[in-house]
Amino acid sequence: MLYKILTVAGLATFEIYAAIPAGFAFGISPITIFITTMIGGLAGVFIAAFLGKHIQQYINRFRKPKPKKEDKNTLIFKIWEKYGIIGLGFFGTLTVGAPVSIGVGTGLNVSIQKLLVWCCIGVVTRCAIFTTLGHYGMKLIN
Repeated sequence: MLYKILTVAGLATFEIYAAIPAGFAFGISPITIFITTMIGGLAGVFIAAFLGKHIQQYINRFRKPKPKKEDKNTLIFKIWEKYGIIGLGFFGTLTVGAPVSIGVGTGLNVSIQKLLVWCCIGVVTRCAIFTTLGHYGMKLIN
């Protein structure tokens, strides 16, 4: 049973969408799946934030400065201006996952502390929603 729980937590570190169905396939209780995926997802958030910062510093050592040319009409700037850090951290985590949201945030030079807060809230919400959906979906089958 311990290996199954560790597998679910490991999957949740990278992708919660794979971890929750795996937990149900292993026959783990929904409460255990929620707690395990939440811990694994939060670990993934902090790992991505730590690695993202170091990767950006490494790349910046070799990057040559180029002249600033900001086109405020591009799609990414429109989305960023409309939804800001909450959209990136919370809704980005719900849709594409926390590591991708943190990677985009690192590229946009967002405050990593604020982004971590919203990504953590997104991970907990995502785990709760999809574990609940999986639990009631399994009840429909049985």
